[in-house]
Amino acid sequence: MNPFIIIPAFNEEKHIGHVIRRIKAQGFSNIIVVDDGSQDKGGCVKAAEDAGAVVLRHAINLGKGCALRTGCDFALRQGATHFILMDADGQHDPKELLRFTNALKTHDIVFGSRRYDRKMPFIMRFGNTFINSVAETLFGISLKDTQSGFRAMSANAYRKVRWNASDYSVESEMIANASAHQLRYKELMIENIYREKYKGTTIFDGIKIVSNMLWWKLAR
Repeated sequence: MNPFIIIPAFNEEKHIGHVIRRIKAQGFSNIIVVDDGSQDKGGCVKAAEDAGAVVLRHAINLGKGCALRTGCDFALRQGATHFILMDADGQHDPKELLRFTNALKTHDIVFGSRRYDRKMPFIMRFGNTFINSVAETLFGISLKDTQSGFRAMSANAYRKVRWNASDYSVESEMIANASAHQLRYKELMIENIYREKYKGTTIFDGIKIVSNMLWWKLAR
């Protein structure tokens, strides 16, 4: 198994090259970075290309969900049989990649879950715990961290969970779609490296995510 690593990136010139080099050091060579309209004068693109990744570009910022979809669709056209999704800022440890590939041998989709310790900002712990409860109630999938972006899936699973969300709702829509298609899933506990005081979903993002989850449930 030689999965394609899909990395959405926005203004990540500082970290992306190091992330790619660490991935390659683990023996993974199919790395696709989707530059989502970065405003760093091409710095992110150059750093990713110099490190050896294939880089796709959005002319404007379309959102994480769009960037992931662009990368997965491209990989599918290249004959990919499995995908691993990672963030570009270095918070996901490439040493975990082998665990994901092993889990994919017996499961359709694999969710990485961060440990809820003091390293995770309080607002993130609180919001994620609530969203986790809503996801389990609506979709019957029990995860300790529904919002982690470190995930893996087979190409067949991707065709079933392929999302419409353009923003941070993408993680929750994957769960809703995985539930609808009764995919075999596994949860892996992962270590997370927080490089900034707070980065990611806001309270307003959380409200939108929960609203979308309710809509997806009612629309099925």
